[in-house]
Amino acid sequence: MPVTIHRVTAREFPQHISALTELLRDAVDAEASVGFLPPLTTAEGQEFWEGVGTGVAAGTTLLLVAEEAGQLVGTVQLVLATKPNGLHRAEVSKLLVPTRAQRRGIGRQLMLAVEEVARQHNRSTLVLDTLQGAGSELLYQSLGYTAAGAIPAFARVPGGALEATVVYYKLL
Repeated sequence: MPVTIHRVTAREFPQHISALTELLRDAVDAEASVGFLPPLTTAEGQEFWEGVGTGVAAGTTLLLVAEEAGQLVGTVQLVLATKPNGLHRAEVSKLLVPTRAQRRGIGRQLMLAVEEVARQHNRSTLVLDTLQGAGSELLYQSLGYTAAGAIPAFARVPGGALEATVVYYKLL
């Protein structure tokens, strides 16, 4: 089945919260560095996504989802800078693909789609961060993102250690 990617509107957003929460739980359980440590409760996941929904409603967060056969198989966010001197930039955030659907190019499709949405919103500088040494680094590098540098001891990982995060950028 083909994967389709579309932007979620504020009106559609509530119907996606449950699936997005499960997607976030899957990522956290797989020890992805996405801001949470396992175990992620349903309440924590829903609270996070409700906050995202506030940004979606305000038009400052653009949420894309990938679906296959009616099932959510990925998501990514584009958080638009709102300061007057930053209206040309945005942050790519929470690229999530469930473990059952990884290694099929869905993350790449989502990244290409989010770049196109950025262009449509006149955003020419994209930034993102990821755990140093994570497999996602290879994806971002293959898409032309440049490492700006690493911040040591930035993110706590399961087990309690503090690991470095790498900040990447891309000029569209």
